[in-house]
Amino acid sequence: MTGQLEIVDLHVSVGGKEILKGITLTIHAGEVVALMGPNGSGKSTLSYAIAGHPDYEITRGSIILNGKEITRATADERSRQGLFLSFQYPVSIPGVTVANFLRTALNAHRPQNEPIDVIEFYELLNQKIKALKISEDFVNRHLNEGFSGGEKKRMEILQMSILTPNYAILDETDSGLDVDALKIVAEGINAQRNPNLGVLLITHYERILSYIKPDKAVVMVKGRIMDSGGPELVRAIEAEGYDRWVKE
Repeated sequence: MTGQLEIVDLHVSVGGKEILKGITLTIHAGEVVALMGPNGSGKSTLSYAIAGHPDYEITRGSIILNGKEITRATADERSRQGLFLSFQYPVSIPGVTVANFLRTALNAHRPQNEPIDVIEFYELLNQKIKALKISEDFVNRHLNEGFSGGEKKRMEILQMSILTPNYAILDETDSGLDVDALKIVAEGINAQRNPNLGVLLITHYERILSYIKPDKAVVMVKGRIMDSGGPELVRAIEAEGYDRWVKE
């Protein structure tokens, strides 16, 4: 499978205030694009708008997934068509175990009359948690309740691994992680890289890009794409910060 996720001249408002001011960006299947920028630049707004959050109003522009317009599709419809969003701040759901949550999510992506067999699901789940170096008792805990920052982020990557999306938007996956947790999460993401998966990796810092090598880097400032390039752009940001783009 080949294709691309296209964002074309996207304008997005939140509470009547325009945050994104004409974003055009393409993520090809098999490609990792690093979206970088300072706080308040609109990176998370872009992730929510792509995923279909109803509070983020698209006032102009288009989102096209593998040639199909999804700009007005619901979040559920976008997810079923292969979009995945990893939250910067994952929410807790007391009373719902990790295993039950993941099985329900997976079945929601399957044909209605073809739910995954329980034994097959647990075989799949055990395979995935081993790959992410997660203890077996993790799946019996309530979703994100009492989880450390690293555990929450591993939960997001575990969900991505179970659902096997076509395009994943990872919103500051490195936020709040220590060095060891960052390396484990990065390894989990790298293990899923394949020609059918496009990734938009949103981050402030270069450190996660030491483990996950992007094919392209893009700089966003004040709701606009200011620059794009390869590894040399990432190195320039690490050395100089965002001042030169903020001043433009």
